[in-house]
Amino acid sequence: MKRKLTDATATLAELKTRVLDFARARDWEQFHAPKNISMALAAEAGELMEHFLWATPEASRQLGTDKKKRGAIADELADVVIYALEFANVTGIDVAAAIERKMTANAKKYPVAKARGRSVKYTEL
Repeated sequence: MKRKLTDATATLAELKTRVLDFARARDWEQFHAPKNISMALAAEAGELMEHFLWATPEASRQLGTDKKKRGAIADELADVVIYALEFANVTGIDVAAAIERKMTANAKKYPVAKARGRSVKYTEL
């Protein structure tokens, strides 16, 4: 039996392996072309967004902590992350390295002195 994972105990590599093992055990890799996984990822993101549709920003914050809805919201978030990890598996993308690169680029686009407290695109700073 596999150990129970939490954010504090799981590594990204371990999560990617679990997702890959799940797909392989079901012989699903044949269906997991980048096109298909990216489309499934978008669909799951839409299902996550559906929980917050028409809610005000304040109401959306409350929905995220609502005990009755939190489980369903967590399930949709898990689906989004699972498909993102499977996309990384299929394409051979190192997620941590990609995040590091992107955060470095974003820090240059959005310097703290110009971006702090502002929600505009970097081209408008």
